[in-house]
Amino acid sequence: MEKSKKEVLVLEDILGSNKKIASSIRKKLEDKGILAANLLSSPGSGKTTLLEKIGLKLKDRYRVGVIEGDIETERDAERIRKIGLPAWQITTHGACHLEAKMLARIFDQIPADLNFLFIENVGNLVCPASFDLGESLRFVLLSVPEGDDKPRKYPEAFITSQVFVITKADLLPYLPFDADRVTAEALEINPKLEVFRTSAITGEGIEPLCQYLEKKLQELRTKNA
Repeated sequence: MEKSKKEVLVLEDILGSNKKIASSIRKKLEDKGILAANLLSSPGSGKTTLLEKIGLKLKDRYRVGVIEGDIETERDAERIRKIGLPAWQITTHGACHLEAKMLARIFDQIPADLNFLFIENVGNLVCPASFDLGESLRFVLLSVPEGDDKPRKYPEAFITSQVFVITKADLLPYLPFDADRVTAEALEINPKLEVFRTSAITGEGIEPLCQYLEKKLQELRTKNA
């Protein structure tokens, strides 16, 4: 019992410290007019590919940057750089999620004139949900090959997000994934979720998602005016 109490106190201290740093990051970003979005999902759900498609759509009109979180390698950051966007790699060396203090260490490298800053979290639907990174928006992604039973299994990721993106929607005709059912289940958990179905192959849903992001950026600009 004593051990359990100590573990809870330590976790509360970690989360409290993280929240304080995240709040500082969020204020700095929003004061600069930068809309930050934190992307959560399991490995292989298509976070990097979605960011490539969004980046290509937005980069002619806006300044877009990406922070890539991975346990090892800079492979995803290299992919983002290849489409002409700046990318900063955070390698956790085993940690299953990003923390606000990790972003704080590279904050000075982020240009003040960015419009959008996307944060690709470590592939995991559990730990990242507990750690605020100072984002304005949180996305939870679920790909069709993963199955449609995830919202109830990983509720915190859906409760703490504002956007739910179903990825690899081009595979819906070929796999036993009920998009309507999973959408309804996600909305039962969090009725405020904005829901998008996307496909990097066909381009489905990419334009509406970009329009949503532009709308949220405009709201931030109005707030700062």
